[in-house]
Amino acid sequence: MKQLLTLALLLLAACSSTPQTPQSPQQVDRGRIDYYPAFASEHFAARDVLVWLPEDYSPEQRYGVLYMHDAQMLFDKTTSWNGQSWNIDSVAQALIDQGRVAPFLVVGINNNDATRLYDYVPRRVLDFVPDNDPLLQQCDKEKFVSDAYLRFLVEELKPFIDSHYPTRPEAAHTAIGGSSAGGLISLYAIAEYPTIFGAAACLSTHTPMALDKIDEEAPVWSKALRDYLDAQLPEAGTVKIYMDCGDQTLDALYPPYQQQVDSLFEARGWDAAHYLSRFYAGHAHDERSWESRLHIPLEWIFGVE
Repeated sequence: MKQLLTLALLLLAACSSTPQTPQSPQQVDRGRIDYYPAFASEHFAARDVLVWLPEDYSPEQRYGVLYMHDAQMLFDKTTSWNGQSWNIDSVAQALIDQGRVAPFLVVGINNNDATRLYDYVPRRVLDFVPDNDPLLQQCDKEKFVSDAYLRFLVEELKPFIDSHYPTRPEAAHTAIGGSSAGGLISLYAIAEYPTIFGAAACLSTHTPMALDKIDEEAPVWSKALRDYLDAQLPEAGTVKIYMDCGDQTLDALYPPYQQQVDSLFEARGWDAAHYLSRFYAGHAHDERSWESRLHIPLEWIFGVE
């Protein structure tokens, strides 16, 4: 009888929809994290992946999913480089507890600080920068691997998440988000894969686009971003895109370029139900600022009607 009980427990564990994972380097105040160190990819360098599950998580319930970049900064300020975090576990759980959003999972993908800009800057935008641009001539386009990163997310990570967790895999329940260059790659992801991601949360998006000599190069590079969007944006009304910026620290550069992006969306017929752009006076380019307003895009994307 004891052997049969042991076998039954082993079979139950093997059939569980939630795999057993190592201890996460980040701790959370609400919910829990499943940790996948060095998640392998045929397209991209292996990255640690953290999957946040809300309290009362149940394999019997189905969940939307938010994919987030720069996972080192999402949950635990004690392990982040600047002592700040998005505190996304507490923000998301509070919205769930209040019934303001349908419960959802957060899948965080670690960055590699040494290659972060090469990983996140939209590769196809560079094709809209004039060939004689001095900054472009200093760049090695082959180092920009955002297309490979998105293939990793779409072709490998998302199928894994959908097969191991009780997700709602449709685009309408799948979002992607990040800040700064993470905002750029989120915008790029929904432009390239609108049938995979139905919403994007792009906070303090680096709309000047230029990686160096911003005052001099931003007019050229930001236009390249808008030209790419003009050519590639999905049809108005088919997906939801949230963008914002503050006016302190690096964000002080962003308002005029964000306004130009807003004008592009308006000209292409996007309405307030599908494109939301916000300006936050006094907000800086940091995790404390993003945490303070994160509830707005989360409720806009996952809100209960």
